[in-house]
Amino acid sequence: MTCQNCVRHVKEAISEVSGIKSVEVSLETATAKISSDTAPDLNALTTAIQAAGYSISNT
Repeated sequence: MTCQNCVRHVKEAISEVSGIKSVEVSLETATAKISSDTAPDLNALTTAIQAAGYSISNT
């Protein structure tokens, strides 16, 4: 991510995944924090982020 528009795209993509309650995306740290009622579907999250044109790494 290189700008606030990127942050918005990633946040919107993650927000559309079933079960996600809230999302915080940081441009400075290139991370996203999510809140959900149940364990999130990591495959769905990865697919949503990649479909928005971004990559994901588990660190």
